[in-house]
Amino acid sequence: MRDVLPEIMRWWESGLRFGLATVVRTFSSAPRPPGAAMAVRGDEVVGSVSGGCVEGAVFELASEIETPVLQRYGVSDDDAFSVGLTCGGTIDILVEPISIESYPEMGEIFASVRAHEPVAVATVVAGPGVMGARRVIWPGRASGSLGVERLDEAVDDDVRGMLAQGLTGIRHYGRHGERRLDELSVFVQSFAPPPRMLVFGAIDFAAAVARMGKFLGYHVTVCDARPVFATAKRFPEADEVVVRWPHDYLASIQVDERTVICVLTHDPKFDVPLLEVALRTPAGYVGAMGSRRTHEDRLARLREAGLSERELSRLRSPIGLDLGSRTPEETAVSVMAELIQLRWGGSGRPLSETGGRIHGEV
Repeated sequence: MRDVLPEIMRWWESGLRFGLATVVRTFSSAPRPPGAAMAVRGDEVVGSVSGGCVEGAVFELASEIETPVLQRYGVSDDDAFSVGLTCGGTIDILVEPISIESYPEMGEIFASVRAHEPVAVATVVAGPGVMGARRVIWPGRASGSLGVERLDEAVDDDVRGMLAQGLTGIRHYGRHGERRLDELSVFVQSFAPPPRMLVFGAIDFAAAVARMGKFLGYHVTVCDARPVFATAKRFPEADEVVVRWPHDYLASIQVDERTVICVLTHDPKFDVPLLEVALRTPAGYVGAMGSRRTHEDRLARLREAGLSERELSRLRSPIGLDLGSRTPEETAVSVMAELIQLRWGGSGRPLSETGGRIHGEV
């Protein structure tokens, strides 16, 4: 929904009523993930829930929606054309009417997203609860109710854990918040701040990696100790350019499991102290550029610095997937391909050589 928020906020702030369709669950080769959204007001449409497969049917439903409804689209691949889901698979879509009266928290949600503050929305989508009942949850407070205080408390705890990891998806409960039961389905949509990508080394490869990282939704920082190279003019796509010794800068900031660290310095006096810090952070990805000979030399220096084999095993070097990349842009694609593979558990093989579903479980 993040992509459509600016437009639907314009409608909401103008007091207009509109229909909002949100993907809450997918099966098999569904084209868009949970959280994808489409808003409809009259003849205006923003966003997409299926990449075009069932937009027509969703448009009709959202145009006339009066009360929230969970609608399932799609059948088997063999019969997909009959329902419009040409890629096969199945998607569950929550369609609900939106206005200032029905969704008073939307202004606060938008303000939090704009300020990069974490916020999540929990909505009842199936079961004995009130369909469409909504609770908005921040790390330190919550607004609205799913109908039962004990359910609210259980959902608050779970959602804050999901929010910390940037997770969106369905959680199941009993009607009073019992986690061992599954009679009630609650869809949780997390609006977590963008994950960070830290690119060290102000070289041409770094410019390409920063550009691709920004394209994939990361908050990108480029850092180098040399002020003549680390300039905003050389890295216009970066959110920030920092002139500091890389290891000092990394040690001074917060790093979490969603953080990506790309070491492109090519110089032991920079990359060894930097990797010594990086491999002891909880960062989800630490990659370093260089030849295999450079990698072996790096490992020897890091062992001398006291890093354990377990810590060294986290290092992805040479960085990226084996695509035969040569140019900075091609190398950036190989790095992003490795990040995508790790995020979703892909094999890295050509799809033409694999079987089964294309999109993994979300």
